[in-house]
Amino acid sequence: MNALRIPLRNAAPLRRAARTQLPKASPFRASYNSGRKYSTAPPPPEAKSSGSTLWLGLGAAGAAGVAWYFFTESGENAVKSGVQQAKVAANFVPTKEDYEKVYRKIADLVADAGDYDDGSYGPVLLRLAWHSSGTYDKETGSGGSNYATMRFEPESLHGANAGLNVARDLMEKIKQEFPWITYGDLWTLAGVAAIQEMGGPKIPWRPGRIDGVAAQATPDGRLPDASQGSDHLRNIFYRMGFNDQEIVALSGAHALGRCHGDRSGFVGPWTFSPTTVTNDYFKLLFDEKWVWKKWEGPKQLEDKKTKSLMMLPTDYVLTQDKSFKKHAKAYADSQDLWFKDFSSAVSRLFELGVPEKQWVSPEPWIIPTVDEQDAKKSA
Repeated sequence: MNALRIPLRNAAPLRRAARTQLPKASPFRASYNSGRKYSTAPPPPEAKSSGSTLWLGLGAAGAAGVAWYFFTESGENAVKSGVQQAKVAANFVPTKEDYEKVYRKIADLVADAGDYDDGSYGPVLLRLAWHSSGTYDKETGSGGSNYATMRFEPESLHGANAGLNVARDLMEKIKQEFPWITYGDLWTLAGVAAIQEMGGPKIPWRPGRIDGVAAQATPDGRLPDASQGSDHLRNIFYRMGFNDQEIVALSGAHALGRCHGDRSGFVGPWTFSPTTVTNDYFKLLFDEKWVWKKWEGPKQLEDKKTKSLMMLPTDYVLTQDKSFKKHAKAYADSQDLWFKDFSSAVSRLFELGVPEKQWVSPEPWIIPTVDEQDAKKSA
């Protein structure tokens, strides 16, 4: 993933009930790991259900009404998306199991990356989910994962979104197979699948986002700029409604992926296992000696020992700012603590900008991993 400016490479608070089941890490998929590449070895590791129906009776009509209201209020391009939502409500009632099927297709894509970026599309899909959510402004209520406006220029061309056409094109294949799912739900579900299938914690998630129009696209400059310091990070994340602890927890997503010179200008991975979700990012921040890289590119740090890893200015500031450092050190000492806080913060991030009345479930779901889905079928 490209910089914290592209953190990864992005609102209703979570309900208490959801928090009680957050932090369990899923076992690694044997079939996935056999084809993945590491700089170092990874740590050891269909019928629709009427009971999980999302919309019933008036609820279905209400959901369609919400979509129509938002699109007609925004003006242009309303009919196509509004009618699509109406058809969903009238002719097809997706269940949780339907979303699990979408999740599974995404997971298959994550593992089928060939030589792309260490053999996994996971990091770039997580970056897509992050960047489509991290544009939220709590003062104006604009931005966030509702509307999926990165489909439109100029937002799709913003510097922080360079390279995300790869992820959007991948998701278009899924969209063609499941045309009933909205782009906002699809992209954020892809982020959930990426985290969970790469060994990370369970991320509570629920559908309800709607597809917007180009007029709702957000201005440039709302995502973090990796060349900046602590004041910039706080300005960006406080605007979304996050605190210092959540800023640090979300920064841990840099355990995944790498920077690309043709995107952000920065180069290299943060960790030795860039397709595995661990707290190594925090450990390395404190355990390695970091020096400024001598090169013609933008300012970044490299580990003195191997010169194969990198940290960005916004990463290194987590060890220098007193408040940030306290949380970063705690996460370096305890992966379980980071998984718990990361799960909560990511779930909140993916819900930013979505009105409460749009959710099709009063509580977020836990989507089972592919291994868990297989185990349930064979039981």
